[in-house]
Amino acid sequence: MTFQPSGRRSILQRRSSTSNSIQAGLDGMAVTGVAWWLVDYHIGFLTPAYVIMILLLLGALAVVYDHYAIYRSNVGFTLKAFKLFKAWTATFAFLVAMAFLTKQSEQYSRMLVAQLFLGGLLVQLLLHVAMREVQKKLLNHPDQLDNALIIGSGRLANFLHQKISNNPWLGQRMVGCVLIKAGGEPAGATAEIDPRHPTILGNITDLDVLVERHAIRSVYFVTPLDASEVIEEVYLRLLDKHIAVNWVPDIFSLRLINHSVREIAGIPVLTLSETPLMGMRLFLKNLEDRLLASLALILVAPLLMVIAIAIKLDSPGPVFFRQERMGWSGGIFRIWKFRSMVVHQAENGIVKQAQKNDPRVTRVGAFIRRTSLDELPQLFNVLLGEMSLVGPRPHAIQHDEEYSDSIVDYFARHHIKPGITGLAQVRGFRGETRDIEQMIQRVESDIEYINNWSLWLDFIILLRTVFAFTGKHAY
Repeated sequence: MTFQPSGRRSILQRRSSTSNSIQAGLDGMAVTGVAWWLVDYHIGFLTPAYVIMILLLLGALAVVYDHYAIYRSNVGFTLKAFKLFKAWTATFAFLVAMAFLTKQSEQYSRMLVAQLFLGGLLVQLLLHVAMREVQKKLLNHPDQLDNALIIGSGRLANFLHQKISNNPWLGQRMVGCVLIKAGGEPAGATAEIDPRHPTILGNITDLDVLVERHAIRSVYFVTPLDASEVIEEVYLRLLDKHIAVNWVPDIFSLRLINHSVREIAGIPVLTLSETPLMGMRLFLKNLEDRLLASLALILVAPLLMVIAIAIKLDSPGPVFFRQERMGWSGGIFRIWKFRSMVVHQAENGIVKQAQKNDPRVTRVGAFIRRTSLDELPQLFNVLLGEMSLVGPRPHAIQHDEEYSDSIVDYFARHHIKPGITGLAQVRGFRGETRDIEQMIQRVESDIEYINNWSLWLDFIILLRTVFAFTGKHAY
């Protein structure tokens, strides 16, 4: 018998609770009400232009709030309020952009739009506070909670236990966990442990007894990658007991790079490692790089000329230093830098990092290295599409090979274009690496950047670069 995924429905389904649906409806009505009242107050009647504005606002609200998972995430109120602020701001940014692009901005009152932004945000925050209080009161009765059980143990099981226990609006009470392998605590064990961890009730052989004793309604499998065969056997046993079964594969012991869940021809695919630069994201990243690099080259052209002349007068040799580096997806390119050292050959073919008070560094070279002006020619690499303004710094190929032997996930930093500056650099992880721990800090920052990439993050890093690229670590 061959497996054929069903074509009638997607296997990846979105779940929305009744309270979240009500919250979304209340937000839409509140925003519409605030907008209507402000138009009536300022204008006196609803004009076609403001009807279009309200309709666009509601449409953008649905799309942007879905992107920020406003109604799909159960987080603390402070974080929820911050996410709501970002989503609401992004919605208004879209409206403003549309008004200017269509040359209709003159039809709208600036005061009205500003008041709508502040009033709409305030009303939504109040509605979210009220909804959370209603949820807490409705779910504050133990007899209304479904008992849940975790099959598995470890950090992910502990994390899942905390999340469910600290979110009463999920409507579940976590009673404990059972170990996948036999030989654990006996069934019914209730020894006191860390309250952040689930109580170990027994092992997998005790499951039927525990399900009956605790009236379990939901089960969460938290299994390592090498224990997934347990799921089929236990799943069939639970199927006859009318229990909701959930699988949380324990993949988080791996270094995940831009991980996601998607669907291919009806089959769920869990992506562990992938570049964030695809489709529209790649287009936006390239657009950002080309536009800003072109503008920067125009602004610094006179400075480039002055530095080039100073290098030629200071020591014999070429103005630029060219060296092969490894880039995006392992591609090789030649980096552009101003030459900051005397012309020399690598000793025994070994590329030696620049050190503090390095005798190879020229007088002009010491200044441009300290101020990071030697990196400016890499704007040409950006225009050629070989580098980005922001990304992991590319190292000499020999150093890539050396560090990859000591750092398991070192090459994960090549899942995105290398950059002139990056998150590691603005955090101070630059210059000579005297020990492996310093390089590990760089790699961790680079992977954090890849996993959280956005145009906004690029903007913040570029802003911080202005203050970070001079100082004691530059030589």
